Amino acid sequence: MRLGGRIQAAAEVLEDVIERRTPVTMALRDWGKAHRFAGSKDRSAIGNIVLDALRRKSSIGFRMDDLSPRALAIGAAVFSGGITVEDILEQTEGDAHFGTPLTESQIAKLRGQINLETAPEWIRADVPDWLWPAFETNFDEEAVIEGEALTHRPPLDIRANAIKATREQLDLPNAIPTTISPVGMRFAPVEGAARHPNIQSDPDFMTGKFDIQDEGSQIVSLLVAAKPGETILDYCAGGGGKSLAIAADMNNEGAVHAFDIDKRRLAPTYERAMRAGATIIKVTQPPAKSLNHLRGKVDRVLVDAPCTGVGTWRRKPDAKWRLTEDALGRRMQEQVKVLDEAKNFVKPGGFLFYVTCSMLAAENEAQVYAFLERTSDFTLLSAGEVWEDRFGTEVNKPWSADGCTLTLSPASTDTDGFFFAVMEKSA
Repeated sequence: MRLGGRIQAAAEVLEDVIERRTPVTMALRDWGKAHRFAGSKDRSAIGNIVLDALRRKSSIGFRMDDLSPRALAIGAAVFSGGITVEDILEQTEGDAHFGTPLTESQIAKLRGQINLETAPEWIRADVPDWLWPAFETNFDEEAVIEGEALTHRPPLDIRANAIKATREQLDLPNAIPTTISPVGMRFAPVEGAARHPNIQSDPDFMTGKFDIQDEGSQIVSLLVAAKPGETILDYCAGGGGKSLAIAADMNNEGAVHAFDIDKRRLAPTYERAMRAGATIIKVTQPPAKSLNHLRGKVDRVLVDAPCTGVGTWRRKPDAKWRLTEDALGRRMQEQVKVLDEAKNFVKPGGFLFYVTCSMLAAENEAQVYAFLERTSDFTLLSAGEVWEDRFGTEVNKPWSADGCTLTLSPASTDTDGFFFAVMEKSA
């Protein structure tokens, strides 16, 4: 496909996502099925334009003075994709697949006629306007910087599985060590129409020497500071990524109980644990009463709570524009529920860890302090001390609004956004 066809295809996918609210992965898949002539490079290029447009929908719409899917696709190609106006003019001339040629007005806007610095802060940050007050309250004068960092293309991170290999033993061309996690490797964000390598076909992946996991997720798993021989409960385990990381950190000694109320989310954990050789992982299917034998007996309980996923907007940018106040309210109710359930498994003197992939105080600090108000036998500890014990003092520092809890973000730690808090149960 020529450039014009790729941009037009991206506009079609964006129309499906924006106007029919189809999840972007589904919209791209459906487009690919309907256009089987498109090669893998074409699909990758189209996907990059679509995701770039969604990451920066507000700011591109402002600069183009047009929020239509076609304007967003053209703007994303130029403002994020490394394509010049001249490239489009030269490569789309006479191309019927591109549709209407660029107008003089569009050309002027693509060349920077409209200064983004004149836009409201929520547009510059590409944060939904209804959510901006909460975002601004959380990050103060750094709010625009934090929001804008969520619009960049993400890297591809992997975690060396210490049960089978160190990261120095992995042969991953073009990957570099992560700067905070001692077990991570990183492929830099792709540029233009490029795509990340298909590392799932790598022999070291298939034999369990490494797994795909964002550095932020690796970090919060390491902050649990699980010790060999301990009993750990991953109460909202999902696909088991943090359970696997914790098992490796424990030298595969002890017990990691992986539980999730949704057994469909839990399903991949079986195969992933087998591939990793993580024999201490014990997958427990719902209902929650299946865990009754662990009540009051667990050394460390991790609650990776359901949340809005604000911290993953780089990877799932369509979720940013689908998020509503009602959805935020539902997530907060779920967070209260899982915290109140998970606390019952912590033994006296044990630890409860609260983690989200959100960057909103309402889902993070507010939930921790509300929990402490209604629960008298837990005390908030300093996660910053744990951070220094595990990673030292020379690495990038996460946010901390209270000196105890931590918020990782693309701007502060160059990771996905994560919140982390640790509480101790009275002995």
